[in-house]
Amino acid sequence: MPIEIRELVIKATVDQAQGSGTGGNAAGKGSSSSSGAGEDVIRECVDKVLAILREQNER
Repeated sequence: MPIEIRELVIKATVDQAQGSGTGGNAAGKGSSSSSGAGEDVIRECVDKVLAILREQNER
């Protein structure tokens, strides 16, 4: 009998290392403060997730 997976949950924790020379401000899109860059990335991710949820609810 085949097994059907209806939902797959993946959790990840990302810690930003302070003082690392590589990738410290790469996602900042030119922002000078790393906290502002992180907020921009988080805001963009939240917007994308909400858009996906809206699409799923419309079906």
